[in-house]
Amino acid sequence: MPLKVEGLTKSQRVADRWYLKLEGGESIRVDTALIADFSLYPGRELSDEELTARRAGAAKAGAKARALRMLGSRMYSQRELYDKLIAKGESPGDAAEAVEWVVHLGYVDDGEYAAAIVRRYMSQGYGLGRVRQELWRRGVPKELWDEAIAQAPETLETVEALLEKRLSGRENDERERRRAVDMLRRRGFSWQEIKSALMKIGLTDSEDM
Repeated sequence: MPLKVEGLTKSQRVADRWYLKLEGGESIRVDTALIADFSLYPGRELSDEELTARRAGAAKAGAKARALRMLGSRMYSQRELYDKLIAKGESPGDAAEAVEWVVHLGYVDDGEYAAAIVRRYMSQGYGLGRVRQELWRRGVPKELWDEAIAQAPETLETVEALLEKRLSGRENDERERRRAVDMLRRRGFSWQEIKSALMKIGLTDSEDM
């Protein structure tokens, strides 16, 4: 049974978003491209087949628009973006198509994202153990980890600086040294990195730690 378009209302909050009001009260979210492509205007009658196509087109366009808005605030991996779109109510098919679309446009690049995560966490004084946790948590494919980590700076100076800051004036306090070691392990540094830093700044020969 055909339904008549009763009106088109522009969103006051989101650019290029319109609401297509149908006879009977149904409202479909559309954008300017869909309005033009499907010749939508008040008074136009839509068949069941046309309505199905418009609803599907509106859902796909909505998922793509949502993906772009999300990418305007931060970077995402492909898996992260897909999961977020699903959590926002997009269908699996529309979410997957939206992710594929933004990847094709170059707005999502898992390799660049991996490198950005490595730089960010290492600049904040975290070790590679914590970096790997973040790469996994954010859905970066494991085959991209090594290349991103290979670009990371050496960690020895970072460990030394953190040790000296933590132990300033308390270098001879064994308990504080152990606390400093525990802190560094929690930040993702390996025991070998910590041991090398301790030996370099002359705090221990580290055989028994």
